[in-house]
Amino acid sequence: MRSETLTIGELAARSGVAPSALRYYERLGLIRAARTGGNQRRFDRAELRRVSFIRIAQQLGISLHEIRAALETLPESRTPTKADWARLSRQWRHRLDEQIELLTRLRDRLTDCIGCGCLSLRGCAIYNPGDELAAEGPGPRRLLPRRGPDRGSRDADGRSPAVSRG
Repeated sequence: MRSETLTIGELAARSGVAPSALRYYERLGLIRAARTGGNQRRFDRAELRRVSFIRIAQQLGISLHEIRAALETLPESRTPTKADWARLSRQWRHRLDEQIELLTRLRDRLTDCIGCGCLSLRGCAIYNPGDELAAEGPGPRRLLPRRGPDRGSRDADGRSPAVSRG
C-alpha cells in the first residue's frame, strides 16, 4: 500500500522538479510540507498537483509571484477540485491567447526572413528605415502586440501606413 505522503526525493521523481526547486517553492509558500521527528520533509500527495500546476504556469511565462497569488486562493483544508483548477486557468486565458497570437505572427512573418538575408527589404516584416519606429517605443514594434491608449492604425500586415517600406 502506498503512503499518503511523499519524501522530497519521491516528489522530485514524480514531478520532474529538482529537490532544490521544491525546497525553494516551499520557502516561497507555493507548496507545503510537514516535518517528521527527524526534521525530514513529508509532502501530502496533493502537493504533486500543485507542483504540476506551477510547472505548467511557469511554461506559460507566469511569474512565481503570480502563481503564489493564484495558489493562495485555493483551500488549505482540502484537495483542490477540478473547478478550482479551472477557475485558476481562466485567469490566464487572455495571456495564453496573446501568446498564441504572437507565436503565430512570428511564425508567419519570420519564416521567409530566416536565411534570406533580407534580399527584399520591401517585403521585410522587420525592416525599419531610419529607425522610424523608435517613436512608438522599444522593441520589435511590428511583431509585438501594441499596448496603451495610442495604438495607432495598422494595415493587414500590422504595419503603420505612414511608415516608408523601402
